Amino acid sequence: MDSLNLHGKTALITGASRGIGEAIAKTLGAHGAKVILTSRKLDALRRVEGEIVRMGGAAESIACHAGKMAQIDDLFREITGRYPRLDILVNNAGTNPFFGDVLHVDEKAWDKTCDVNLKGYFFMSQNAAKLMQKAGGGAIVNVASVNGVRPAPFQGVYSITKAGIIAMTKSFAKELAPYHIRVNALVPGLTDTKFSATLTQNADILKMVLPTIPMGRIASPEEMAGAVLYLVSDTASYTTGICLAVDGGMLA
Repeated sequence: MDSLNLHGKTALITGASRGIGEAIAKTLGAHGAKVILTSRKLDALRRVEGEIVRMGGAAESIACHAGKMAQIDDLFREITGRYPRLDILVNNAGTNPFFGDVLHVDEKAWDKTCDVNLKGYFFMSQNAAKLMQKAGGGAIVNVASVNGVRPAPFQGVYSITKAGIIAMTKSFAKELAPYHIRVNALVPGLTDTKFSATLTQNADILKMVLPTIPMGRIASPEEMAGAVLYLVSDTASYTTGICLAVDGGMLA
């Protein structure tokens, strides 16, 4: 259990205001990490921050749109000025503004999805890795999706970006290993969040999806958080470049 102790470590979690990001932030905070919460809306972050503090953890909220470079730059300037080090980054912020066939995706939907899901992950990781390099090491976890391995109907652009995140994870893992920075991906299956409500609250879609999941149910956000805790902790000290599927057996 000592190897899961994150005391003395600072963790940045994007998309931390709800769903999987909120669950990850609370779990890392409960295991001793000082957590920096980011998302577009500060008010939503304050709620999560308050709950972490009430549980005895340490948390701070900083608003940042993960798809906008100027805001990413501002975020890291603030982190650099206020924290002596950054040990953990969890890239979780994501978007999927278009649900439909690939023949009808417009440029605006393409750009928004790629800006948040790919560009945001890349430059968050780049900035964080520079701080980790100075500190002697760290851990990055990118939240991908089973769609990045097995694209889902009517989620073409989203699936493409999630496949890109998997490739990005492996590229960063190879290049950053000499700096003692581990980079891994979480590959969630269908999870009960507001983000996935289009799927989880549609009875017809669930009738099609649930039979593809051997465990026969959707996941809770908390079931994703334990996997991330492992990946950022010393328990995973020899683990880098993996894509850990937490999907009820869907990809088996």
